Amino acid sequence: MKIKIIFDLKNEPSGGGNQFLKALKEYFLSRGSYSDNAMSADLLLFNSYQCIRETANLKHKYPDCLFIHRIDGPIRLYNSPDDRRDAVAYTAMKQIADGTVFQSEWSKKKNIDLGIPKTTFETTIMNAPDKSIFNPIDRKFIKSGGKTRLIATSWSANWNKGFDAYQWLDRHLDFSRYEMIFVGNSPVEFKNIQHIRPLPSWELAKELKKSDIFITASKNDPCSNSLIEALHCGLPAIVRNDAGHPEIAGNSGEVFKNVEEIPTLIDKIIQHYMNYQQGIVLPNMEEVGNAYYTFMDSIYEAMQRGEYVPKRLTWLGYSRVLGGIGLWRASERIARLRRNIVSKLK
Repeated sequence: MKIKIIFDLKNEPSGGGNQFLKALKEYFLSRGSYSDNAMSADLLLFNSYQCIRETANLKHKYPDCLFIHRIDGPIRLYNSPDDRRDAVAYTAMKQIADGTVFQSEWSKKKNIDLGIPKTTFETTIMNAPDKSIFNPIDRKFIKSGGKTRLIATSWSANWNKGFDAYQWLDRHLDFSRYEMIFVGNSPVEFKNIQHIRPLPSWELAKELKKSDIFITASKNDPCSNSLIEALHCGLPAIVRNDAGHPEIAGNSGEVFKNVEEIPTLIDKIIQHYMNYQQGIVLPNMEEVGNAYYTFMDSIYEAMQRGEYVPKRLTWLGYSRVLGGIGLWRASERIARLRRNIVSKLK
């Protein structure tokens, strides 16, 4: 069975979806199950709202091929209620997808609450990073008597990535006891937190391994790749009690509701550091990749036995998919115009 991922994979620093799918592709390649050519693939994996036009074209061209949808979000919870990317993903789900992969149980529940169409085959599989990069090898462990080293990361500069909390920490953290770095793009200027621009994965892993505790304060984040990368590097975490964070962190850290709780939680983790570190229990890339392969194989086998027929994309369905993309692009242009007008009026 051959699998192709429909995604514009980038080698430079990019979002969590790109990083995960790049690692998943490497896993499929390692077991000889990947094809760069859609013509020779048995299953095509597409991601959320991305590359939907290409996905629809491929479904029209290869109607007997199975299409699996890795769903994200809901994006409208993370971004804004009028964000139409969920609508694009849901239309593609209804018209194209033979199976669905949710990244967390939280994401599954929230998408169902918002009306995501149901597919015949569904599963939940957490993400995992490239273990050759994100691992505890050569990690510098906590220094007795030294400053506690804190780190937060985010490729996106969206305010909901937790910048309310990072700004508060920048102003109120006792920097005689702690040092903190933020790696990624930020909409705010920090006075005390060291800001490092986005790094390639191997350099980011180095920064994680030099740190003691990871902090993430993002909101409505279904399955934070940043958190998963940090945990795989052996860092206990302090996470906002929101979305998929508690589900991922488990016993490997502490959760906060109010940002003012974080300094106390830092001290609690320091006092019982090894216990939290031993509480890091996450699937590795082989386990996650195998879960994807097994899920896809179950659909493929059902098709081979004649128990399932791949969806057919009609011209009406094709028009609905493209129409959804058009409405999303138009709404983005209107939103940009509004922002420009507001900025000129200030």
